[in-house]
Amino acid sequence: MGKKWFTSLSVAASIAVLTACGGASDETGSAQQQESPSASSHEGAAAGQQAQPDLRDVPDVVATVNGQDVSKDKFSKAYKAQFQQAAMQAQMSGQELDQDQLKKQTAESLVGTELMLQEAKERGLAAGDSDVDQKLEQLKEQNGFKSMDELFAALKEQGLGEKQARAEVKSQVSLEKLLADESGSMEPTDEELKTAYDKFADQQKKAAEGQKQAPESEGKKAEVPPFEEMKAQLAQQLKSQKQATAAQSLVVELKKDADVQILL
Repeated sequence: MGKKWFTSLSVAASIAVLTACGGASDETGSAQQQESPSASSHEGAAAGQQAQPDLRDVPDVVATVNGQDVSKDKFSKAYKAQFQQAAMQAQMSGQELDQDQLKKQTAESLVGTELMLQEAKERGLAAGDSDVDQKLEQLKEQNGFKSMDELFAALKEQGLGEKQARAEVKSQVSLEKLLADESGSMEPTDEELKTAYDKFADQQKKAAEGQKQAPESEGKKAEVPPFEEMKAQLAQQLKSQKQATAAQSLVVELKKDADVQILL
């Protein structure tokens, strides 16, 4: 349960990261952050050793966005979160982790977030206290917490204090409002959900067929959960994809008239 609600508070960051990865180049997919070895990079996990985030060369101001500073502290928190994911993928792939590239992508993601938040404010769409309270209440109910104190206690165990949690939610709601204003409803249709489910089921079927000759797989069948059981999960995934796509396009447009400097 913890993973679910903790991830839900990271929607804003996820949108920004996908914006940086997809909007800054023609490359796609989240794995690209780990796939560019560099002589100046630290090695990913190799021979049982795991790299650590290197923040020694990060300036006090990482970027400026229309005169608004992106601080080292804000960057460090975002980078450490991205680094954990990148390091795990580098370990599994056996490739090196390019920290220079990851830093640039993290800075781009924060720039994208700041541009969108500024645009949301400009359009009068910035979330207020009531929006934050409503979203937190929704998170509490969705994840089975009995009170807000219980929710915040659980978040604190994950390293997210109440003040930071509220700030994350405020950014999330502001971005959701902005993207809805820009591109319309992000909620997937029943047809889209069914198409996604059929695609998933087909992938599972092909994966099972490919493992048939493995001795340990004999007698085992890959069972796909019923559509109704997967519907909520698929809806969230498709919504996130739509948000990321809309954010990519919007950030590209916002950058055209923006004064952005990345100081890494």
